[in-house]
Amino acid sequence: MLRFLTAGESHGKGLIGIVEGMPSGLKVSKEFIHRELKRRQQGYGRGGRMKIESDEVEFISGIRWGKTLGSPITLLIKNRDWQNWEKALNDDPQFEGSFPPVTKPRPGHADLAGLIKYDHSDIRNVLERSSARETAMRVAIGALAKQLLEEFNINIGSFVTKIGTASLSIDTHNLKEKDLIELLNKADKSPVRCPFEPLENKMMEVIDRAIKTGDSVGGSFIVFATNVPIGLGSYVHWDRKLDSRIAAAMMSIQAIKAVEIGDGVKLADEFGSRVMDEIFYNGKFYRTTNHMGGIEGGMSNGMPIIVKATMKPIPTLRKPLKSVDIITKEPVEAAYERSDICAVPAASIIGEAVIAWCLAQAFLEKFGGDSLGDIKASYDFYNTKRC
Repeated sequence: MLRFLTAGESHGKGLIGIVEGMPSGLKVSKEFIHRELKRRQQGYGRGGRMKIESDEVEFISGIRWGKTLGSPITLLIKNRDWQNWEKALNDDPQFEGSFPPVTKPRPGHADLAGLIKYDHSDIRNVLERSSARETAMRVAIGALAKQLLEEFNINIGSFVTKIGTASLSIDTHNLKEKDLIELLNKADKSPVRCPFEPLENKMMEVIDRAIKTGDSVGGSFIVFATNVPIGLGSYVHWDRKLDSRIAAAMMSIQAIKAVEIGDGVKLADEFGSRVMDEIFYNGKFYRTTNHMGGIEGGMSNGMPIIVKATMKPIPTLRKPLKSVDIITKEPVEAAYERSDICAVPAASIIGEAVIAWCLAQAFLEKFGGDSLGDIKASYDFYNTKRC
């Protein structure tokens, strides 16, 4: 079974990831992982932290001479900003009290609920781990999953469709693999990861307005996966359904508040005869539309998997909202931590990573083996005999 664990605080020494279940014999490109990390750091509206960090991964275990061993893989991303926070987050008790506590919870953040849940008196103990800085490691781990999937020609990408009021209406059910790849290539050249230049400028204007007013702005993005074989996931048990696992993984990204698959909420507006993807056969099964977003009955159906996620505005505001001091219980303005104005472009890259992980898990459940060679043999047999 493929699984991972992350650890680390936003301003701590670094982020750790441990991956278990990756088969042996997979070629791993550290340069590819670094490119993915850089993609996450880019985007119009990102905060000052991105000017400090230059994320790179170091392998501690599980890889020898560029290939996986089958044993647990340990990854490390060091935080450059640690030097400025060494006393504030040090494990040595001699530094206790050397840094002022955070006592003004931010509406929309994990601050208050986390403080109460874990019985803290300093919100710093909550915000350091709940921070989206944690997603840097998830992108690195997702990059490992991407490299596994690429061995089977499964490609994953994303693009932004909405920032604030600047939005794009796109019928994804008619998009073929080449269309999706073209949208990805255009998005990667855009500062807001929008593949349509006229809308790109409007999105940047929305972000500029938020900057001027001390506010923040959210939006939506689409993540896709192409050439996914039929039958990943399961209809047998609720927790093995591919769409439920994808939805849960996407919702686990900080600030994501809604997930749709395929046409999503638009399906409620139509009669069934207009949105069920008819089945044809010409040497293999195929569809001409993709309203279901590549998943039926909890399983991949061979069409591109299309997932839309919506991100709320960042809750940290330079013009703070009303709050209550957790110590005095007096009305105050919420605390301000250095933050992004808009992180939607970055979230789309994180979305790629979590979907890559979900698909890698489902792929190994279906075709699993201890080595890449075993998996390829199982995959080839399945495609020859069944699809």
